[in-house]
Amino acid sequence: MRILDIVPGTSVDGPGLRTAIYFAGCEHKCPGCHNPQSWDFDGGQDMSIDEVMAVVIENDFDVTFTGGDPLYSVETILPLAREIRRIGKSIWCYTGFRYEEIVSHPRMRELMEYIDVLVDGPFVESLRDVHLLFRGSSNQRLIDLHKSTPDSIVEWE
Repeated sequence: MRILDIVPGTSVDGPGLRTAIYFAGCEHKCPGCHNPQSWDFDGGQDMSIDEVMAVVIENDFDVTFTGGDPLYSVETILPLAREIRRIGKSIWCYTGFRYEEIVSHPRMRELMEYIDVLVDGPFVESLRDVHLLFRGSSNQRLIDLHKSTPDSIVEWE
């Protein structure tokens, strides 16, 4: 999988200290994106699941998938998510896709089984709000996937 960076001990990508894994590649290309260098699918470096897991285990924090957009790499991220959950860590995931799109895509929907909170929706520059918790624009939602269903979205509090 293509990894731009792994940042241990961050407190801006979910509650508490977390290990944020930045995946390469994004086709959303949101105007005003704070991380446009993440759009390149060839950016960063190739890392194996074992290499990423070594960092996760060493730092012993819960995990956040971000990027780019992790859901463009769903095939390679699924096994990683399984391993992270197997060791008892929670996972937050940032994506420009809307939850309603994700649940209609079989592989993305499968990944959601391992995700605790989904931060969904593209960044919209005109809706930017620096006072929002763990998101950049007011259209984005913090979805508690343990409490939500495709017919009923429950936001994380």
